[in-house]
Parts: sequence; C-alpha cells; structure tokens
Amino acid sequence: LQPVSGSRMRKVSLPENSLYGGLLTQAAILKVTANGTSTSPVIRGAWIMERIMGDPPPPPPAAVPAVEPDIRGATTIREQLAQHTRDPVCAACHARFDPVGFALEDFDIMGAFRTRYRSLAKGEKVTGIDRAGHDYTYFVAGPIDSHGQLRDGRMFQNIRELKQLLVAEPRQLARNLVQQLVVYATGTAVRFSDRSDVEAILDECAPDGYRTRDLLESVVRSPIFLGRDQPQNILTSGRKKLP
Repeated sequence: LQPVSGSRMRKVSLPENSLYGGLLTQAAILKVTANGTSTSPVIRGAWIMERIMGDPPPPPPAAVPAVEPDIRGATTIREQLAQHTRDPVCAACHARFDPVGFALEDFDIMGAFRTRYRSLAKGEKVTGIDRAGHDYTYFVAGPIDSHGQLRDGRMFQNIRELKQLLVAEPRQLARNLVQQLVVYATGTAVRFSDRSDVEAILDECAPDGYRTRDLLESVVRSPIFLGRDQPQNILTSGRKKLP
C-alpha cells in the first residue's frame, strides 16, 4: 500500500495484485481474530466458517488442549497443526476450518502484511523500533505458507484466491448474512420454521445481486422480524427500488 499519514479517513487505491480488499482483510477483523501476541489459523478459520460461510464448527472437546504457536520459532503453526491433527478425533473438525484460516496467515496480529513469522529465539536477528521509539530485538523465523484446500477439493494459494472461491457462491454468503441480521435484530437464532422466510428474502434480493441494504430492508419486512400476526399487506408489499 502507498504510505498514508494523518488521521483523516480517505479512500486508498489498492494495487491490482494486492491481498487486501473486502471484509476479511480489514484490520479490525484481523485484530479481533488474533490473541494480541500471535495469530492462529484455528481461530481465524473458525471465525470465517461461522461469520462468513454460515457453517460454524462444533466446540472443541474439553480434554483436548489448544494449539499454541511456537514463539521460539522452532516450528511453524502449520507444522504444529499437522502434528495435532494426526489424531483422527481432531482431524475431522480441523479439516473444515484450518485451511481457510491459513489463508490469513499473510497478516500479523494487527493486520500488517508479512512474509515470515517472528520468534523470540531462533532465526535471523533483527532490530526494530517500538511505539515508544526504543530499540528492540526479535528474530525472523520461517516463511508464511498460506495455501489451502476447501473440503470440496478446490485449492487456493492465498486469501485473494480464497475470496474468489467464496464469492462464487453468492447465495450462500447472502443466506448467512440474512441469518446474522436476524440474530442481531431479534436476539434469537433462525429457527427451522423460519427457513422458508429466509429463502423468500433471498429470492427477492437475487435479481440485484443480494445487495446488503436490500437484504436488510427485506429482513425488517419479513415475518421473522415483524411477527406472524402482522397484516398480510405489510408482509407481502414489495421493497422499494433503491438506486
């Protein structure tokens, strides 16, 4: 990215081959899916599965410890997860979300692009400057490997290619967004009896490409939000054509 200074918000043009762009590579998303000191494909992958793809993974078994990145730099997180998933009990679930989580390994805990991991003990010694202006030493460890494979066999090399695979299924993304809007608006999850209303919302918004504002308007006019006892003319009146 081109250098940006000052606190004023402004539009920034991205290079054609940039990995940035869209929701998944926003700094806020990359920050909230890291733990403050290291990144985890498990956490980021589970977040994408639940919040973007609408396919939340089950909770981990209570007896299985979390996989913590090796900050010494001796092994990469991919190597650690490969060891962890040798157990068939762990492998089935991790195969769902680890690959999409690896796609975000090109970004550190603050959302900055990187090509190699940092460590505290092994690797190339580097001196940096902290936010207070003081020198500090860290080590550059192994290279980032962000490739992966979805469960249906489709491959990707980085987050840019993963996003292309995800947007190839716009209805699924829109369906999950509608469900997330329903949870936000009503405080309850979508029930089995609501599924036909969700599909009706999607059918109505499909011709215009499932625009977010169209989905939002259709949700607040639906029986899911208004209730089943509303007059039929309110529930079936067409949404306004927005520019």
